[in-house]
Amino acid sequence: MPSPYRPRATLAFRHALVATCDAGSSDAGLVPDGAVAVSDRLVGWVGPDARLEAEVDLAGAEVVDAGGRLLTPGLVDSHTHLVFAGERSGELAARCAGRTYLEIAQAGGGILSTVRSTASASDADLLAAAMARARRLLAQGVTTLEVKSGYGLEVDAELRLLRVIAELAHALWSEVTIVPTLLAAHALPPGRTHDRAGYLRDVCEQLIPAVAAERLAVFCDAFTAEGAFSLDEARAVLEAGARARLLLRIHADQLGPDGGARLAADLGCASADHLEHVDEVAIAELARAGVVAGLLPASTLCLGQSRFAPARALLAAGVTVALATNLNPGTAMSENVGLTLSLACLCLRMTPAEALVAMTAGGATALRRPELGHIARGCEADLVLWGCRSVEHLPWHMGVPHALRVVKRGRTVHRAGPEAADCA
Repeated sequence: MPSPYRPRATLAFRHALVATCDAGSSDAGLVPDGAVAVSDRLVGWVGPDARLEAEVDLAGAEVVDAGGRLLTPGLVDSHTHLVFAGERSGELAARCAGRTYLEIAQAGGGILSTVRSTASASDADLLAAAMARARRLLAQGVTTLEVKSGYGLEVDAELRLLRVIAELAHALWSEVTIVPTLLAAHALPPGRTHDRAGYLRDVCEQLIPAVAAERLAVFCDAFTAEGAFSLDEARAVLEAGARARLLLRIHADQLGPDGGARLAADLGCASADHLEHVDEVAIAELARAGVVAGLLPASTLCLGQSRFAPARALLAAGVTVALATNLNPGTAMSENVGLTLSLACLCLRMTPAEALVAMTAGGATALRRPELGHIARGCEADLVLWGCRSVEHLPWHMGVPHALRVVKRGRTVHRAGPEAADCA
């Protein structure tokens, strides 16, 4: 009988370059020729391969020889707008012709275009499309993703989207963890341009209590920007969310210096996302308040902007950084995780190690899920075996799938086909 201090493995990876992602924001926590043993759904042991057999009971375990390949935690995509219908490819052409985000929105495009398409789609169609997108992310190593509402923009329509997200979470439970967010303060709904106060009252007094009663969301979010909501309006929504015991997030300082980051610090938000125009004073406030900076470089690229979020200043100030795809139909229509990692290095000036940590441990911190995003004994066994032998290879070999095997809660949920880049 094995010693009670000697974990019994159900799955083990041997001879891997293990990136534990638990050694700080700039350190991937590498264990060369390392091993990870999984006990059912949890990590039971991690360390040098030379100690594995003496310290872990491998009888009956599936043992995988990684052959020196990179093994990381499952990626955490901490900011997505996954549930929607319709497409907005024409907006890309409009931006290429010189029109701005605000001009496109004022002409009837933007978020409200997606609201109309989403209203016309059936629940089944919304669920099927979202499931396909989630599985494309899974195939690239994402085992946890946040999903926002925000394309309903009325009480019943937002509840409908959150219920679709709940169905998605149930359907994909064994493959991907879904973290739902209420984003009713995304844009002013059609027909209520002259009733801003009434809409916000509906959100605060009807929608948020209903969401809390049905436990349809973990987070409450708001978008501060010209053409969206003011700081005072966002504060009212987020304070209502806090009263309903929802955690808080905010879209901040994306299109200009709107003060959203300072509001995030004042309210103790879990994260402030975008931050292309955040200033040094607000960065210091984010650091003091422990607010995670959620950086979304694919949106900056898609919008044709030259000003990316100041990742170096954020990291230097001690702000925890998360990276996410911001998958959405208007400003980041891409499930390509590799693109996000490459942009983080090339445009945000992050190191490959910082980018990996931001999309694992950083994302988990933004979602307040400490059991995810790193490899340590007792954490959830969400793992990715990549077809490369260094962290640097992931952003260097751009835009191709590298994930050979994805493990969720100790079970293999994805194996790559021949299209994956195995750099053996």
